[in-house]
Amino acid sequence: MIEEVFSIELPVGERLVINKNRIEGKDPRNKRIAIVTGIHGDEFEGQYICYEMTRRIMEEPDKLSGTVDIYPALNPLGLDNADHKIPKLGLDLNRMFPGKKNGTAMERVAAAIVEDLSGADMCLDVHAGDIFVKEIPQVRVSEQFADRLLPYAKLLNADMVWMNATATVHESTLTYSMNMLGVPSMVVEMGVGTRIDRNYGSQIVEGIFHLMKELEMWEGSVGESRYPAISTDGEVDFIRSNTTGVFLPVIAHNHYVSKGDRLGEIVSPLEGKVLEEIVVKKSGLVFTLREYPFVREGSLLARILAGIGEK
Repeated sequence: MIEEVFSIELPVGERLVINKNRIEGKDPRNKRIAIVTGIHGDEFEGQYICYEMTRRIMEEPDKLSGTVDIYPALNPLGLDNADHKIPKLGLDLNRMFPGKKNGTAMERVAAAIVEDLSGADMCLDVHAGDIFVKEIPQVRVSEQFADRLLPYAKLLNADMVWMNATATVHESTLTYSMNMLGVPSMVVEMGVGTRIDRNYGSQIVEGIFHLMKELEMWEGSVGESRYPAISTDGEVDFIRSNTTGVFLPVIAHNHYVSKGDRLGEIVSPLEGKVLEEIVVKKSGLVFTLREYPFVREGSLLARILAGIGEK
């Protein structure tokens, strides 16, 4: 059932409307899981996950016990324009939670979302990498809530669980706010901005059904699930450019590398020469790799979960 969560007239002459699809199983009062995405309008991976979750549940509706709420577009204006923030206002919705019921227009939007999600037994906030880097399917949780969330995070069929990924789980984000209100919430991130990777999406969808099975919400069959690398086993090494040029990687994304391996090189198209050789300083799993080739000094090239071996 399609329900309107919130709507408001904006000063830019447009109307912002947020909808959800509520799918109720044979015992709607059992448990409720919320799948939200589209907070950032240039992140499309969650659109496929919402579609595939709905499609699969509706194929076997009798297998669902409980309620699944699907929110494909928390920032519909941003999605229309592939804008990370709210167009024309320049505001990042994911820095405005828990919002204010009597605040500005966007604070009221954030407050309405939080109110609608309150009482859920689980909330998954699906994101993608930005247009510059590609991420492997991963779950991000704050160490503050790790004891409660880690058992669920391991079920999501991700390649990695990143503990304390500050930028996506800190105060003012939706996930942090919901956890503070007692709703177990996790960020799922994968892929690259403005793209959809169906393989990544299908991988996470399978994990969501595993999670629903654990919550005793899904009686249907589920496929095999992988065990993720967990960042508490090692440290995250950030590799950045020391110069300006074009980055040409020579390693594959989502692969293990050893200290001394070549990560890639930064070249000058004008001069026809290599400006910088990028060498891996710590062995581990490459879970972030730059997709956008043009770099400046300080640009992120890769993130490596160091200190762990191939499994």
